[in-house]
Amino acid sequence: MLLKLVALFIVSPFTRKIFGFFRHLGGFGLLLFGALDSSFLFLPFGNDFLLIALVSANRTGLIWIYYVMMALAGSMIGVFVLDAATRRLGQRGLKGFVDSDKIRVVRKQLKRRARRTLLVSALLPPPFPFTVVVMTASALQIKKKRMFPAIFLGRLLRFTIEAMLALYFGRKLIRFMNSWVIEYAVYALIIISLVGSIYSVYRWLSADSSKRIFRTRAASD
Repeated sequence: MLLKLVALFIVSPFTRKIFGFFRHLGGFGLLLFGALDSSFLFLPFGNDFLLIALVSANRTGLIWIYYVMMALAGSMIGVFVLDAATRRLGQRGLKGFVDSDKIRVVRKQLKRRARRTLLVSALLPPPFPFTVVVMTASALQIKKKRMFPAIFLGRLLRFTIEAMLALYFGRKLIRFMNSWVIEYAVYALIIISLVGSIYSVYRWLSADSSKRIFRTRAASD
């Protein structure tokens, strides 16, 4: 019953208003969406769709550069927040968010080639685990001067490629994005985002609670 209520809410006109609101904000919508997408929340393709929609609808001049920069700035803000929180948790706290098997695989890649792994994770779209890579790198205390430039470059390349595609295929992309296929795909992504975000927040709260308990026990001992 609860899932049905959630589904009805998701496919309601209110959902369109939310995306319309972010689109109306233009560059600031990209900034906000990018920050949320690169943090603990789970918003697959949200910022990418918004960037493509804005560039496709505004193909005059060099405004696409502004949109790319705003998407990039928002994404980096989210990464800064994620990095600050995960560095405090450390490797022990990371296990409250990420499965041990994933941590082991990502940690192996980061120890072999940290910059390349971070760059590729920032460049590739979902389901590549960008958030997991960033969190693991932060928990491993990889230096920020190695992390942030690689992530910056990867995100810059990704958003620039998307903007170029939007400029070249602008009208076709607008027609396609207004089709029922994309409409229901967006609905599905919203449902996934909602469930994923709730789960991420739950894991974060659980990990934070466990850490406080651990500190209390350590102090009492």
